[in-house]
Amino acid sequence: MKFTSVEDVQKGLSEANYIASREIATIVFLSAATQKPLLVEGPAGVGKTELAKAIAKTLGRDLIRLQCYEGLDEAKSLYEWEYAKQLLYTQIVKEKIHDVISESHTLSEAVDKIAEQEDAFFSERFIQTRPLLQAISSPEPVVLLIDEVDKSDPEFEAFLLELLSDFQVSIPELGTRKAVHIPFVVLTSNNYRDISDALKRRCLYLYIDYPDQELETRIVKMKVPGIQETLVQKLVHAIVKIRNMDLKKKPSISETLDWARSLIALQVQDLTPEVAIDTLNVICKYRADTELVKQSIAKIV
Repeated sequence: MKFTSVEDVQKGLSEANYIASREIATIVFLSAATQKPLLVEGPAGVGKTELAKAIAKTLGRDLIRLQCYEGLDEAKSLYEWEYAKQLLYTQIVKEKIHDVISESHTLSEAVDKIAEQEDAFFSERFIQTRPLLQAISSPEPVVLLIDEVDKSDPEFEAFLLELLSDFQVSIPELGTRKAVHIPFVVLTSNNYRDISDALKRRCLYLYIDYPDQELETRIVKMKVPGIQETLVQKLVHAIVKIRNMDLKKKPSISETLDWARSLIALQVQDLTPEVAIDTLNVICKYRADTELVKQSIAKIV
């Protein structure tokens, strides 16, 4: 499936349970049309990863996810040689190796003959593919999610430039591997650190912020079907007020949904100050934040 218009994107994402604004739908459409990666920034928990999942579901593609972290390198993201398997094969074919070098008269000749066979041990058979190589080697188009790229090291970010520029990677033992199909690439960032200008130039850019009260109400209704209207209104109204407080971590959409599901699990029909205090640990992830919210709970709920 391909996106044919901005409206088509909005409709498809909605059917995948993702409410997309006109801005989001437009940039997703342009990313697909131009085959340029999409860099999505914003606070944690506002739906950046969910957007990639919804795009994959809408396009009917598999989602290949690379979770970034400090110390991530090519071996963990691209490929690794299965040295144990190579060693096992070496032991199994030991007699054949003897046959190969049996007519050699010097050590140099023996080494040369063994070197002629090295392609047998550095081939696709012994490669353990990782997300990046899987994405460009897939026989079918995929969505490649490079999640929280800001948590990786600048050196890894530089490595990504070749992939995102030409959609190819270099494997010294095997040569250059070009993409069978160019994947739809989504990179997400929580602004843990600044992304380099070089990487940003290769991407279309989208910033997703906390939703306004109306949009968040729609999201809760979609994700938590059956929740009562009055409870949704009071819940979202309280979340908006809490976000305006000076907290170490503001509750995101994911916490809003957790709170809604928690209240349903407790069979709560109304959000009172007492209920809010009892369930604050669902949305506040630091003790200082919890205490600050408790002090103002009468003004929040």
